[in-house]
Amino acid sequence: MSSKNKKTPDMENGFLWNTSTEYLNNELPNIRKKSINTVETYRRSLNAFIDYMEKEKGVSRLKICFFDFSKDNIKSFLIWMKDTLHLSEKTCNLRITAIKSLLSYASEESINITPIYVKAKEVRGVNVPSKKIEYFEDYQLGALFNGIGNETKTERRNGMMLILGYDAALRVSELIDLKITSLHIDAEVPYITVLGKGSKYRNVPLMNKTILHIKKYLEEFHPESDMQAPLFYAVTHGKQHQLSDDTVQNMLKKYADKSRAKVHMPEYIHFHMLRKTRAMDLYQEGCPLPYIQQLLGHKNISTTSGFYAFATLKTLADAIEKANPTKNDKKIWKNEEMIKKLYRL
Repeated sequence: MSSKNKKTPDMENGFLWNTSTEYLNNELPNIRKKSINTVETYRRSLNAFIDYMEKEKGVSRLKICFFDFSKDNIKSFLIWMKDTLHLSEKTCNLRITAIKSLLSYASEESINITPIYVKAKEVRGVNVPSKKIEYFEDYQLGALFNGIGNETKTERRNGMMLILGYDAALRVSELIDLKITSLHIDAEVPYITVLGKGSKYRNVPLMNKTILHIKKYLEEFHPESDMQAPLFYAVTHGKQHQLSDDTVQNMLKKYADKSRAKVHMPEYIHFHMLRKTRAMDLYQEGCPLPYIQQLLGHKNISTTSGFYAFATLKTLADAIEKANPTKNDKKIWKNEEMIKKLYRL
């Protein structure tokens, strides 16, 4: 075949399958450290799109290529999922995210895929109705920590993970990526360095009680100071290895289930709830949102306020009580200057 007639990667069926296989079997689990569940979710999402292209668009899987991952096809796939299959907004958006993520990876492998990826990014997901923020109430958080136990080494490790996860408002990926070198407990203001989303680092101060727990933990779990060792680990065949996010998620669910016999617990438990609980606690104590934004590592303040800046019944009642003038107070809104300020566009 002459070079003039040779197919470019965006038109090659083999390039699609080879790239997708490498992405799912190596890039996601080994490079990006995604959990088995996440990888399988992405795999199902991509297969769902390929099935759609074959059954609804008549594009054989023996001939499908990245050229078929066009903006129009992705958009019609989204509409089909929503209007024909009646899938949830979250499921629809997750599948579109998986497609965009694969295209992003493929564009790094071949410049021919870049225009396809750029156009695909223009596809907007389905609007997801806002719902109540999921976090632990004080009594639930107390029951969770009290149920951990302290008898075995695993329990002591788990307890330390929950304490640090809550205090530093960590994502589960941030927790398992911590190393000894991430700790700065001897600094004037003790803190940890966290690798967050977008490979961006942030420094998070720690409470004095947490520092005491960390020092005790290090004495037991890291008597020899290998600064690059994972802070939290498991041992398999005599070798230490980093924990998976599934291990941490299942650990939290186990302790939550254990607490259900004593207190009411949310139906669906996930590690991110500790992060939201910490932020909510700080918010209700009057911590300014920009400080919470810095703690959480949010790029935009709108993300922080969108999650946490809603008033609980008590918060709202306290604010109304504080704002409500007494009978002897002069109503400032009757002041001429105040009227001018209020009645402005």
